[in-house]
Amino acid sequence: MEKYQILYQLSPGALGVNLVVKELATEAKLVIKQVECLDEHHTNEALEELRPLLKLQHAHISLYQELFITWNSEVSSLSLCLVMEYSQGSLQMVIQSKREEKAEMDPKWMQEILGQMLDALEYLHQLSIIHRNLKPSNISLVSKNHCKLQDLSSNALMTHRAKWNVRAEEDPFQKSWMAPEALDFTFSQMSDVWSLGCIMLDMASCSFLNATEAMYLRKSLRQNSGSLKAILKTMEEKHIPDVETFSSLLPLMLQINPLDRITIKAVVRMTFVSGSFKSSCVAMTLHQQVVPEIITNILLEGNVTSILEAMENFPSRPEVQIKAMKRLLQIPEDQLGLLWPMGLVEVVVTAMKLHERILDLQLCACSLLLRILSHVLVQDAEAQVPWDISIICSLLSIMRSHSDSEQLITQGYSLLTIISSQVQVSEELQKAGLFELILEHLYRFSKDRDICFSALGLLWSLLVDGCMSEWQFEKVVELLLQSIRLSQERVLLVNNAYRGLASLAKVSELAAFRVVMPQDGGSGLTLLQETYQLYKDDPEVVENLCMLLAHLSSYKEILPELESSGIRALVREIQGRFTSSLELVSYAEKASLSLEAALHSSQERKLCGAAVREEAAAPKVPFLPEGRPHLP
Repeated sequence: MEKYQILYQLSPGALGVNLVVKELATEAKLVIKQVECLDEHHTNEALEELRPLLKLQHAHISLYQELFITWNSEVSSLSLCLVMEYSQGSLQMVIQSKREEKAEMDPKWMQEILGQMLDALEYLHQLSIIHRNLKPSNISLVSKNHCKLQDLSSNALMTHRAKWNVRAEEDPFQKSWMAPEALDFTFSQMSDVWSLGCIMLDMASCSFLNATEAMYLRKSLRQNSGSLKAILKTMEEKHIPDVETFSSLLPLMLQINPLDRITIKAVVRMTFVSGSFKSSCVAMTLHQQVVPEIITNILLEGNVTSILEAMENFPSRPEVQIKAMKRLLQIPEDQLGLLWPMGLVEVVVTAMKLHERILDLQLCACSLLLRILSHVLVQDAEAQVPWDISIICSLLSIMRSHSDSEQLITQGYSLLTIISSQVQVSEELQKAGLFELILEHLYRFSKDRDICFSALGLLWSLLVDGCMSEWQFEKVVELLLQSIRLSQERVLLVNNAYRGLASLAKVSELAAFRVVMPQDGGSGLTLLQETYQLYKDDPEVVENLCMLLAHLSSYKEILPELESSGIRALVREIQGRFTSSLELVSYAEKASLSLEAALHSSQERKLCGAAVREEAAAPKVPFLPEGRPHLP
């Protein structure tokens, strides 16, 4: 828990406490569900069962970020902590709002959200994963038209009878979406079908049933199917949208015997294949694992417009997105226009967000974006790409998700450099954890020239373009000094880092002070002298060192520290060894003059001080009132 700061506690869930936290490194909001376990065996059993959920890849499933175990000394028990995405909105909030307004849900919106839920559930069931805890409050809304299933549970946690009984007594709503057999702690894919049927019934009846009435209806369905017939008749009388589909579908989903229920695949067929429902994420092949290759080949044989249409029609199918991007990467430069790239950027970024953990797709997407943006900016240097903070956060998240892919990390920094050249994003980048990520990459990939260059190149771009504010300079100084400490043997990295430090020291006295006296201890001047000893025969490195010293020496408050650290002697040595490089000589001369002036000033002050002390110590000669001295 050390890496998280607790912000506040949500209402307790069926299994434990829900905490809204801030991740200290990235300042991202997350939710941690703390589930108290019976013993170590129970904890490990649940942990092993939940681990596969970390590898899920689906646009409409909220992924677990991390799983870990903590010890609560106050009650002497183990807790399993599940870290998941934070979302302010949920389907439960929408249903409740409609109940208060006594208003029907927009049928197009309901079909869209239902399609996304079905797509996610079919994906889970194909992997033999059961949700087990499906209800409106566990369907988050990350945007108005984008939902995610969240809070997937395990058999070990959901079969904790004592916990369930306590929660059911505290809140009778907790278990009202659960299938009859689930009350006896027997879960299957059919249990999810029942829960989804209850959710659909809630969505369809929210205009005329309040929350309590809906709860008693859901509970009654476990005993008697007659109540469902009555409510469907009421829906028909009130002309609820899509009542015909609900009337044929819900009785098949809400069968008391799980063996009599239809599968999720059958629900898809009845609603989106045979029925009239429409959803952007439900294509004609939703019931299949992949789109047949012959279809994608036909879709992608055309021009840019037809490829874009294919990508938009199959957003949840990564194989279509990858094939489309590879096809676009093959299009000759002379066929690229200025009309389509901006629209394509949005489609590609959407695919990146939806399929964050698929490395092949991310590599294709980054390569395509770099090609598009390079082409656009060459054709029109004033062209603006519609970036926003969500794209920046997604890029950093993708780079973290694929932390071993040198190619993706390099491409990510290159894209961020282009973004930073167009809009002021330095503050957003810092909040999203850019500086910590760069430091991690410089440490892990200190011998990878491309990563080091692209990471420091991004910092250089932010600095040169004036995107950084004064308060960010200190952080960057620490980052550059640390990168030098970690990679002294990398001459190119060292050169870029000292050049960056010199640029910062030139414009900010605070940055200059942090070079001399870093917050993490040590001395930047000692590090500089170590670098000189390593590269004293490399004029380029020495020139960058002198450029930094020239800017540092322009601040009077820093001069005493330079003098006491032996920098004047170092500068004299450099002046004696390098005489032909005009820039190097110029920087060294400037630093030398400032240090000499400071030395003379210091010596004069010492002489004046000595004279004052000597005069104060000399015996006083008394004077007569007339002004004549009194002689002994």
